[in-house]
Amino acid sequence: MSLKQQKVDVTDRVVGKIKNGEIELFLESSSIGKIKLPENMQYDLEHHFEADQQKIYQHVTVTDQPDAKYTDCDEGGWC
Repeated sequence: MSLKQQKVDVTDRVVGKIKNGEIELFLESSSIGKIKLPENMQYDLEHHFEADQQKIYQHVTVTDQPDAKYTDCDEGGWC
């Protein structure tokens, strides 16, 4: 029996994270490389997302002032 090298397609398992003008590529938890982004990179995002200074933000609805009955509880969890 002998061992041989084989090329395996892992494309659908690779994920990327934007960091410092690059896309860092990962396979599971292992870093496998990076893609350098051009300075004038344009993002094409869904309507509730926004890119600003190499960061991606999501527009969400949050409670402006939470209902006091849920925030005024003692340490034992009694409200």
